[in-house]
Amino acid sequence: MNKKVFILPFLVLLTLVSCTKKHGEQVATVPLDTLKPEYAQGFSIIEYRNYKEVIVYSPWKNEEIYARYYLVNDENNTTPDNGIKIQIPLKSLASTSVTHLEFLTLLNEIQTITGVCNPILIYNHTVQKNIKAGNITDLGDAFSMNVERTLMLRPQALMMSGFNQADANAVRVQQAGIPVIYNNEWMETSLLGRAEWIKFVAAFYNKEAEADTIFSGIEQRYNDMKAKASKVSRKPKIMSGNNFRGTWYMPGGNSFMGKLFSDAGADYFFANDTTTGSLPLNLETVLKNFAETDFWLNTNYSSIGDLIKSDSKHALFRPVKTGKVYNFNKRLLPTTANDFWESAVARPDLLLGDVIAILHPDILPDWEWVYAEKLKK
Repeated sequence: MNKKVFILPFLVLLTLVSCTKKHGEQVATVPLDTLKPEYAQGFSIIEYRNYKEVIVYSPWKNEEIYARYYLVNDENNTTPDNGIKIQIPLKSLASTSVTHLEFLTLLNEIQTITGVCNPILIYNHTVQKNIKAGNITDLGDAFSMNVERTLMLRPQALMMSGFNQADANAVRVQQAGIPVIYNNEWMETSLLGRAEWIKFVAAFYNKEAEADTIFSGIEQRYNDMKAKASKVSRKPKIMSGNNFRGTWYMPGGNSFMGKLFSDAGADYFFANDTTTGSLPLNLETVLKNFAETDFWLNTNYSSIGDLIKSDSKHALFRPVKTGKVYNFNKRLLPTTANDFWESAVARPDLLLGDVIAILHPDILPDWEWVYAEKLKK
């Protein structure tokens, strides 16, 4: 039998698998490597011969792609036309959220920030210094970004949080030729899942290896402390949050805060709840289920006096009587910028350490609180 009968179809198949034609150029379609995060659910990275494909998945619609990026070191490299092409490594980046900043700091790329939203809410000292020096542009409020100022700044890309609706300002920026990078770490339901987005950010700087090393260290420290907390003989009962205008927002059991309490060895009433966000409760329900808890965490007051002054019924809770009430405001600036909302996203190991040190001081006897502090009497 003629061997050409077999060879020809094989060559055709190989060509189809390895590349496709686009304007006379070849686009590689055979992945060389694929990154599937261990904890994060919102992104994946696929490496090809001449580009990287970064996929952001929708947190609101299962298995739907929210955004797709093709990252190239050479702008002349050809990529598929079903995504946004971005030349890397990034040299300038505008950001609309403080939650992106610690990732860039850990990757030693914070100097690439040239524009930010809501600068008054930023804790990062390097960014604040560059704002004062005039090296970083104020782009206005994150939910009503100054598009004209952004276009004048002309960053290489704009990083922002994605939402379950179209953002007209993001569309205008994208249409003007500035790629919009959607960083949806805030939709992850675990602290390590949020922190793993450092690998997403790193892809835009060709620093995947650095990100792997950084995250592995954070992961190991977190899981080591979690393992110690899981062995405690008694789990103290805790409550969380604040009473705001008659509604008390408590973390759902499947939220990242709910999982933080579980990992820290706490007995949380809503531990088995499946809600990934907050639970709006009335004060009577909270009193019924939490009046005799041991600790009150993540309140937004600085003193017991202020807590009671805000609502006299707060004095009915046992932690207020015993003085075991804590906030996460240790790194709070007079501008109201709070590092808890910033660097803790990328450093869940430090946050877990704080909570364990409060609930089980014998496990971490030498721990110095990073974000937490005890309310003054």
